[in-house]
Amino acid sequence: MTQYNHDFIKDVTDFIFLSDAPEQADVIFIPGGSYPALPEYAARLWRGGFAPMVLPTGRYSVKRGRFHGVRDKADVYDGDYPTECDFLTDVLRKNGVPAGAILREDRSEYTRQNAFFSREVTDGLGLTVRRAIIVCQGFHARRCLTYWQTAFPETTFFVCPVDPGGVTKDNWFLTERGVDRVLGELARCGSQLTEDVKRFCGVTK
Repeated sequence: MTQYNHDFIKDVTDFIFLSDAPEQADVIFIPGGSYPALPEYAARLWRGGFAPMVLPTGRYSVKRGRFHGVRDKADVYDGDYPTECDFLTDVLRKNGVPAGAILREDRSEYTRQNAFFSREVTDGLGLTVRRAIIVCQGFHARRCLTYWQTAFPETTFFVCPVDPGGVTKDNWFLTERGVDRVLGELARCGSQLTEDVKRFCGVTK
């Protein structure tokens, strides 16, 4: 590996893979998905007293038009899940989070909607979110944080990732799947955020 490639991989890794220690917050956000490891971890944080509420998000992928299906522990989480939110909620409930501590956002079909529709939920309930935790996959961390910061500009976020699919900051560049995943995220951070950045910087026409 050349020095150039080494520097590039380090720069991409540092940009994409964000991780914070969990801290006390007002709510835990979970972007839509089909791995139970994310809501399981969110449930552990809730049981540990890090936040009083959990907000799972997601209808289903805009590309698929339906819930993808449970990717792991399908024998444990074996319900009929119309949406990602239904699946995430079931995992939370089975891991000790009571219904009264779970908010719902079940309309979103991609990450930006996860964040902005979550804002509609908290605003609709009159909730002030000063500090929040995002539980997401590691390679999804930068895009999640950017969208949630855009939707909640007054909020301090703590990104607490898990890696259920096996793509991590230490190995993503060692497999074709890992490279596709991470560089795909890098591309989406540019292509999907263009209009938000223009609006934020006041350079829209």
